[in-house]
Amino acid sequence: MITKMEHIAIIVASMEDSIRYYSDMFGFKVRLQGASETKEMAFLYLKEQPNMEIELIRDINPIGEYSKSGIVNHLAFTVENINEAINHYKEKGIEFLSSEPQPTLEGGRMVLFYGPNNELLQFTERVKN
Repeated sequence: MITKMEHIAIIVASMEDSIRYYSDMFGFKVRLQGASETKEMAFLYLKEQPNMEIELIRDINPIGEYSKSGIVNHLAFTVENINEAINHYKEKGIEFLSSEPQPTLEGGRMVLFYGPNNELLQFTERVKN
């Protein structure tokens, strides 16, 4: 039985650049970083939600080509106020894929953008109850 969401893995071109992006842009911390003969890996978390992580993987010798869009569709982050988040992160250099937030199925709002490895990222403002 599944008890919780564990992590999402993203294939990265540069471990250093990716860690810096998620740390500087969003405040993630590195919990664990290491390497084997074939892969370099790092696990990042947010202080507010330490039980859900991003795993960054850099293949030292890739065994094949990765799809440009990747296997994972997107990684979403919850924000309290999407307009404030858009303004804040525009100042930090993020270019969003739409000029305005789009509606979500549950009545909230979301906006998409790309991370440093062309991974699709999303900010979601949930419906306020």
